[in-house]
Amino acid sequence: MTSQHRQLFGTDGIRGVAGEFPLTPESTFLIGRALGHDLLRTNPKARVLIGMDTRESSRWIADRVTLGLASCKVEVHSAGVITTPGIAYLARSRKFDAGVVISASHNPWMDNGIKIFSGDGFKLPDARELAIEQEIFSLLEKPGAYPEPASKPEPTLPGEHSLRSAYIEWLAKSASTDLSKLRVLVDCANGAAAAEAPELFRSCGVQATFTHALPDGKNINQDCGALHPTAVAKQIAESNGAFDLGVTFDGDADRALFSDAAGRVVNGDSVLLLCARDMHARGVLPGATVVATTMSNMGLEIALSRSGIRMLRANVGDKYVLEEMMKTGATLGGEQSGHIIFRDGDATTGDGLLTALRVMDIMARSGRPLAESIADFKVFPQRIQNVRVREKVPFVQVPEIAREIESAQRQLDGNGRVVVRYSGTEALARVMVEADSEEKMNALTDGIADAIKAALGK
Repeated sequence: MTSQHRQLFGTDGIRGVAGEFPLTPESTFLIGRALGHDLLRTNPKARVLIGMDTRESSRWIADRVTLGLASCKVEVHSAGVITTPGIAYLARSRKFDAGVVISASHNPWMDNGIKIFSGDGFKLPDARELAIEQEIFSLLEKPGAYPEPASKPEPTLPGEHSLRSAYIEWLAKSASTDLSKLRVLVDCANGAAAAEAPELFRSCGVQATFTHALPDGKNINQDCGALHPTAVAKQIAESNGAFDLGVTFDGDADRALFSDAAGRVVNGDSVLLLCARDMHARGVLPGATVVATTMSNMGLEIALSRSGIRMLRANVGDKYVLEEMMKTGATLGGEQSGHIIFRDGDATTGDGLLTALRVMDIMARSGRPLAESIADFKVFPQRIQNVRVREKVPFVQVPEIAREIESAQRQLDGNGRVVVRYSGTEALARVMVEADSEEKMNALTDGIADAIKAALGK
C-alpha cells in the first residue's frame, strides 16, 4: 500500500459488515497479528486487553484477533462484554500495552468493528494506525505464510469478572453526592451498558429502572438507546412524574443522551453547557474553555459566552476533540451526539456511564431539575441531511456543490452556519445547516443536498 491515507481505519477504528472484508476470519486474525508486531517493537513482553459489545459476531471476531495476537506471543486478557471506555480505563490503570474493543458502536447488529487504544488509554494517533494498516496489507499479500498456532488461547467470553468490577468501582468513586433521591429511567440499548450499568447505579444508590437491557446478539441499538432517545423521553412524558431523568446509551456506551422530567430530549450540547457552568463555578474549568465540534449548535456558543466561558471547535470525532483539549489544556469537551470527555480525572475518552453520573451529581448537588439548569439555552434551528455518495471527492473540486455552499453562506450572512463534510466511517456526505428560521434552514439544506446527489449520489 503506497497511499499515505488510511483505508481501513476511520475516525473510530476499523468498521464494516461482520464476515466481509476487513472483518473476515482471515483478516481479523491478521489484524491481531499486525497489532502484535507493532507492540513487540517496543515491548517484547507486550500485554493486551480485549473486550466487546453484545453483537453475535463480537465473540468470534474477538477470538480471532486474540489468536492473531497470541501467534506473536503477545499475552491477552479478556474483560468480556464491557463498554469501550471501560477498556480504555483498564488498559491504562492495569498497565496493558494496548486495549482492543470489538464494537460498531451505534451501527446495526450486522456491522462490527475493531477499536484500538494505546497503553495510556488514548486512541491511536492516525500515523500509528496507518503503520498498522500497511502491515495488515503486507500480511494479506502473503496468504498462508503465517499459519495459525496449533494451541488456541482461552475463549474471550465470559472474560475476567474482576476487570469489569474494577471499572465499575472506579466509576462509582466519581459520584461523591447522595444520588438516592433521583429516579432515573435507563435505556441500555441492548448493548455493553447492560453488563455494567445495573451494578454501577445500584452501588451509587440511584433509583434506576432499566429498559432494553436484555441483549440477544441481534437487538443492539434496535429502536432504542442513544439512536432513539425519543423512546425514553416518550415513556417519561407518559409516566405522570415517575422519573426525574432519562438516560440513553449507545451500543458500546461511550456516549449518552438524556431526557428531562417532562420528556424532552437533552443532547450533548446541553450536557456540555450544564457541566461547563458547574465546573466553572467550582473553579475547575482551566482557562474557562470548553472544546466542542463543528457540529455544535451556535446557541451553545452564545450561552457559554454569557457565562464567561470560551468555546473552541474541533473536527467531528471524539479523538479530535481530545486532541484539541490536550493542546489547549481544556478539561471538558464533547460532541452533540453525547460523547463527553472529562479530563479532570482519569478518563481518556468519552464515557456514557461517567457522563450520566456527572449529570446526576450536578442535579443532586444543585437540587434543580435538569430543565431548569439549561432553560436559557436557545437552540438555533439545525438540520442534518445525510447523502449517500459513490466516492468522496473534495467538495471544492465539484463546482456545482461549491457554488451551492457559497450561496448558502452568503444568504446566512453570519446568522447561521453551514458545515458539509464526509462521514469518517461510511460513504456519506453530511450536510448541516443552522439558520435563524426553519424555512431558510430547510431551503439551504435541500439545495446543498440536491447538488451533492446530482454530482456524487450513489
